[in-house]
Amino acid sequence: MVPRGDSRIPVTAAIMAGGRSMRMGVDKTLLPVDGETLLARVADAVSEVCLHTIVVTNRSEQISEAGLPADTAVLIDEVPYQGPLGGLVTALKDAPDDWVLAVAADVPWLEPDVIRALWDARDGAQIVVAVTDKGVEPLLALYHRDCLPAARRVLASGRRRLVAMYPDLAVTELPLETLRKADPGLRSLVNVNTPEDLADVREADIDVTSAPKAPVLVRSGDRHEGRMPSERPVTVYMNDVEVATMQATPDDLEELAAGFLVSEGLLEDREALRSIAADHKRGLIYVETDEAVPDELTFRRRYITSGCGKGITFASVGHARSLAPVEEGFTVTADDLHEWMRAMNEQARKYRDTGGMQACGLAGGGKVRIVREDVGRHNAVDKVLGRAWLDRLPTDDAVLLSTGRVSYEMAVKAAKAGVPVIVSKSAVTDLAAEIAAGLGITVVGYARGGSMVVYTHPERVRAHEGA
Repeated sequence: MVPRGDSRIPVTAAIMAGGRSMRMGVDKTLLPVDGETLLARVADAVSEVCLHTIVVTNRSEQISEAGLPADTAVLIDEVPYQGPLGGLVTALKDAPDDWVLAVAADVPWLEPDVIRALWDARDGAQIVVAVTDKGVEPLLALYHRDCLPAARRVLASGRRRLVAMYPDLAVTELPLETLRKADPGLRSLVNVNTPEDLADVREADIDVTSAPKAPVLVRSGDRHEGRMPSERPVTVYMNDVEVATMQATPDDLEELAAGFLVSEGLLEDREALRSIAADHKRGLIYVETDEAVPDELTFRRRYITSGCGKGITFASVGHARSLAPVEEGFTVTADDLHEWMRAMNEQARKYRDTGGMQACGLAGGGKVRIVREDVGRHNAVDKVLGRAWLDRLPTDDAVLLSTGRVSYEMAVKAAKAGVPVIVSKSAVTDLAAEIAAGLGITVVGYARGGSMVVYTHPERVRAHEGA
C-alpha cells in the first residue's frame, strides 16, 4: 500500500554498494560529488520515486559516513562477497515491497523517470530490465519477490551473474527507444569506474548523447544537435553606460538584465523604468531608466563568467551584512517545498535534457509561478527575480527555488528582492548560511528524496499544514 498523499510507487530500491574499487583505490561510493557522496546521490534519486530505499553492503561501519537520507535502511549481505546477485537475494528476502529495484551505487545521473518507465512495463513480468545496444542492464531493473528461489539456485551453483537466472523467469525488456523517452541523454547509464570518470562527473562534463564510456568512439557528438547547453557573452548597458558583460544562456535577456541590475541595487524604482531592449543576435541589452547610473560605473566595467565558482556581485561581504533583514511572519510547510521543487524540475526541460544547465524558480500563492534556466545558477536567479520585478509580483511571501549550490551572492540577491526562503536540491556554503542568518533568510539545502536540511531560521518551515 502507498501511504495516502504519497505519489511514490510501492518499490524497494536496493542500492548495491560494493567495497574498494580496484581502479579507484578507495571506496568510490563515498567520494563526494557536488557536496554529497555518490551513494547519497543515488539514494536521493531513487527515493523520489520508490516508497522504500535500502543499501545492501558488506561494510555497514563505513556507510554511516555516506550522508544517506534519514529513512534509508542498511542491510548486510546474507552471503557476503557474492556481488550484485548476493545483494539482490538479501534485498528480495527482506524488502517490505513485492518489487525491488536493483541499482548500482555509482550512477550519479540516475533519472527518476527511468524507474517509472520500468514500473509501467511490469505487467505479466517477474523482471523488467533496461536494454541498450550493448545488451541488458541488470543493475537498472525491477525484480519481483518471486525471483528469490531462482536467484538462490543460481547463487548456490557458484555463479554470480544476475542474468544467469533470467532464462527461468518472465523477463520484459524496456527497449532503448522507451529508455530514451525517459532519459534522452541516457545519463542513467553513466557510472564512475575510474578517477577520470569522477573528474568528468564533478565538472558535469560527460557525454550525454551516448551510453557509458567505451574504449572506442561509438558516436561522435554534434554540437548543433540541441543537447549542449548554450553560452554566449551578453553585455548590459544602463542609460548607455556599459555596466557588465556576463556569460549566459541567450534566452530571457530582458529578465536577466532587470534581475541583475535590481540585485546590484542599480534599479530600485519600477516606475522609473522606461524600457529594456535586447539585441539577441549581438548579445546586447539596453536598459533605459530615470534612475541615475552611479559615477563609479562610468569608469568601471565587469566581466562575469558563468562558472559557479565565480563571484557575480559588485557587493562585498561587508556590504551584504549591512543590508536590511527580510521581514518575519512568512511560514511554509516542508511538503510544499518538496512539491514546488518537483514542479520546478518538471518544467526545467533543458536542465534535465542537457545535464549542463541550472534551473531556478519562484513559488508564491501556493504554486510555482516562474521557472528559468541558464548555464549559470546566478543568471537563472537573476532571470527569475527580474521577471518578478518587471511583473510587480510580490516576493515577501515567495520561495526561491534552485537546482544549484547556494552561495553567498544568492542570499544577497534574495535579500534585495525581499525573498524570505531559499531552497536548493544541492549544497549550501557556510558563508551563504552566515549571511542568510544575519539577513533573516531561511536557507534549505539537499531538498530531495523526501528530506531536507534547514540551515537558518528553521521557524519558517513547518513539518505539515497546521504544525
